[in-house]
Amino acid sequence: MASTFRVTLLGTGVPIPSAERFGPATLIEAGDHTILIDAGRGATIRLFQIGVPIGKIDALLLTHFHSDHTVGARQKPFHVVGPTGTAELVRHLEAAYSRDIEIRIEDEKLPRESAAITVKEFADDGVVYETGDLRVIAFTVDHGAAIKPAYGYRIEYQGRVAVISGDTRYNENVVKYGTGADLLIHEVAMARSELLEEPSIQRIVNHHTSPREAGFVFARAKPKLAAFTHLVMLASESVAAPSIEDLIAETRETYSGPLEVGKDLTCFEIGDTVVVRRR
Repeated sequence: MASTFRVTLLGTGVPIPSAERFGPATLIEAGDHTILIDAGRGATIRLFQIGVPIGKIDALLLTHFHSDHTVGARQKPFHVVGPTGTAELVRHLEAAYSRDIEIRIEDEKLPRESAAITVKEFADDGVVYETGDLRVIAFTVDHGAAIKPAYGYRIEYQGRVAVISGDTRYNENVVKYGTGADLLIHEVAMARSELLEEPSIQRIVNHHTSPREAGFVFARAKPKLAAFTHLVMLASESVAAPSIEDLIAETRETYSGPLEVGKDLTCFEIGDTVVVRRR
């Protein structure tokens, strides 16, 4: 009998602080295995809300090094997997918290290994994490010419597949690795037409995937369920952000299949079908 395969969107937001949408983070629970994809602002709060102890996380996998995807990482015994440069990131995190670590080791009489972090780096597409029936494949995506490395992840467990695009523009690799997936989770960015005339807004949008483009990805990949996360809904003092209805309407121009707009703590239970729960 297949065991639980569950994907929970801990954070679906962007760098702009929001109480409703925390920073990007996705929890994968596959039987006895628990991993975290990215650790944005508030990830530990969301874990607490759903009753998952931080100590239960077996590994943290990073898609790229933008701070909104890494700022929620905490100092604890941890295994971090990510592209080349991850070891440097972790080393500097340890240095930044070195006084806190030393104080706690002394004051709480903790063994030094209680603060240890192990790191595994990768530089190419392929399997980057494997344990038991759980296998994670990294694939290159395109978050912009200067934002490299950037990866998405394909998570395979007992014949089921969940794919997370990572931050990316429209990219063939997401279609390739997302084809036939049970669940395909994609980032998205959108702004009203009057705001798109501003160069600063254009720069942001050009680093992401529009709803219409994401619809093309979904239509080609044909997952059982497509879902949005990391909603970059841009606004200014005079121009309001697009609504969720606007997002769905533009996606429907190119995709007519099953679609879920993720919110923080939206949970997908993957079996013969994909059941959506909000917890």
